[in-house]
Amino acid sequence: MIKVITYGTFDMLHYGHIRLLERAKALGDYLIVGVTSDDFDKTRGKINLQQSLSERVEAIRKTGFADKIVIEEYEGQKIDDIKRYNIDIFTVGSDWEGYFDYLKEYCKVIYLERTKGISSSGIRSEKALLKLGLVGSASFLEKIVKESSYVNGVKISGICTDYPESLSKSLKDLSIVTDNLDDFLCNVDAVYIHSFPKAHYLQVKKALLKGKHVLCESPLALNRKDCFELYKLAENNHVILMEAIKTAYSTAYQRLLLMLKAGKIGHVVSVDATCTSLKSITALSDFELDKKWNSLATWGPTGLLPVFQILGTSFKCKNIISHIDKNSEKFDTFTKIEFVFPNSVASVKVGRGVKSEGELVVSGTKGYIYVPSPWWKTDYFEIRYENPVDNKRYFYQLDGEGIRYELVSFLKSIQTNTTYLKIDQDISLAISEILQDFYDDKDVIFI
Repeated sequence: MIKVITYGTFDMLHYGHIRLLERAKALGDYLIVGVTSDDFDKTRGKINLQQSLSERVEAIRKTGFADKIVIEEYEGQKIDDIKRYNIDIFTVGSDWEGYFDYLKEYCKVIYLERTKGISSSGIRSEKALLKLGLVGSASFLEKIVKESSYVNGVKISGICTDYPESLSKSLKDLSIVTDNLDDFLCNVDAVYIHSFPKAHYLQVKKALLKGKHVLCESPLALNRKDCFELYKLAENNHVILMEAIKTAYSTAYQRLLLMLKAGKIGHVVSVDATCTSLKSITALSDFELDKKWNSLATWGPTGLLPVFQILGTSFKCKNIISHIDKNSEKFDTFTKIEFVFPNSVASVKVGRGVKSEGELVVSGTKGYIYVPSPWWKTDYFEIRYENPVDNKRYFYQLDGEGIRYELVSFLKSIQTNTTYLKIDQDISLAISEILQDFYDDKDVIFI
C-alpha cells in the first residue's frame, strides 16, 4: 500500500483545494491530510483565517478524500509524521516548488500544479474591504497603518486630526487628511480612535450615531456612566464597539489565563502588574499638558486588565496613590492602585517619567506565574513551583505587539456580527470607573 501525505491550512475550502486533494489521493492508496493549527498558522503569518480549526477539519473530512486527518502544530512535524506513518510520498502545491526538497531524504516529494487563479488569500481579499479611518495624532497610529497591511479585508482610508502639522510623513500621505470628523465619518466604515482620552467619549458617540464600527484605544470614556452609554448605543445601532488593549490579543496571554482557570497554580491570592516608561512630559509634544496621556490613562487599562480578568471586578476596596506633576492638577507621573478582593489582593503600578521592572506576577496557593518585562508584550511566561524541577516555560510567537490580532478580531466581529472581542463590557466599565475615581479624588492619596 502506497501512503501519501499533504499539508495545508485549507481555509475556506475551494475548488483549488479539492483538485489538489483529488490528485494527491490518486498518487497512492492511502491519503493523510495535515491541517495546520491556529497557533502554528500564526507563526507562519496567517493571522486572519476565516474558519476555526474544527471547521477546516470538518470541511476536509466531507470531501471524502482523506483516509486520515492530522493536526500540524509545530515546525519539523512533517519529518515526524513521515516517519510515524511510514509515508511513501509527500505532496504539496507547486507554489512550494523546491522548498520541501529536504524531505526527499525520507520519502518521494511531488509538487502538484495548483489550479491557477484560485487561492484562499484571493478569496478573502475579494471580500468587501473595510474602510478604516484613523482618528487622532499619536505616532502610535503609524503602527496601525503598518499592521493593517497584514490583515486581509482592511484598508486605511485616511486620518482625522486637530494637529495635521504633527503627523508623520506616512500619515500625511494617506488619501484623506482632515480635521472635520463629521465629513470624515461619511467616507469610512469604521474608525480606530487614538486621540486624547478626554475626547474619546464624544468621538466614539458621534461615530456610533452615524452607524460606524469603533475600535478605540482604552479608556473608552473617563467615567462609568459614559462608558455604559456607549455600549448601549453600539447595541442599539447594531455596530461593533471594541476597546483596544493589544495585550488581550496576545496568544501567550490568553494561554496564561486558561492555565489559571485550570488551576495550575491553585487559588490565586495576588496579582501584581507594573507598567512604566521614562518618556519625559516635555518630550511628549508641545500640546497642552491636560490633553496628554498621563500615567493612569496611558498604562492603567493595560495594568488593570489582568487584575480584572483574573480576579473579577467585584473588589471590596481600593486605594489610588499618585504623584502629580507640579505643572498640572491631574498629570500623574506615577500611580499605584491597591485592591482588596474577598479572597485576594492586587496591585497595579504605572508611571511616565518613573521606571520600574515591568513584570507581571500572579501568586497562587500551589505556585506562581511570572511574566518578564515588558509583560504587556506577552510572548513568554513561566509557571514556577516550590520544587524548581516542576517549573514550566511557555513561548508563543507575538507579531506586531498583538495589534494585527486585535484588528483581525475587530474585522471578524464586523463580518460575522459575532463578538470575537477579548475584553468584556464589565471590564471596560470597571476601567472607566477607576479613571473616574482618580479625576474625582475618590480613594486617592497624593504624594
